Amino acid sequence: MALRFLGKDPDSKDGDSPSFWHDDADGSLVVQGWTVEDPAVVAELLTTSGRDHIPSNEAVVRIPGRLLPLLKELMNDDGPDTR
Repeated sequence: MALRFLGKDPDSKDGDSPSFWHDDADGSLVVQGWTVEDPAVVAELLTTSGRDHIPSNEAVVRIPGRLLPLLKELMNDDGPDTR
């Protein structure tokens, strides 16, 4: 695995999260965000996706919508993040 740091939320309260990495080995995206633990939100996620559970080896995380343009920009940039 060759993780390349892409960027993080500059408006995060503690400055550490959410963050994004790109795995150059397999092309996947690694996301650090706030864990979604609210039972009502989890139930809605499951209902709207037609699922009955979240697999034990997976987690649902939340990232603020304001980061979507940043993520798009970072994923289109071939160079490492310099922010």
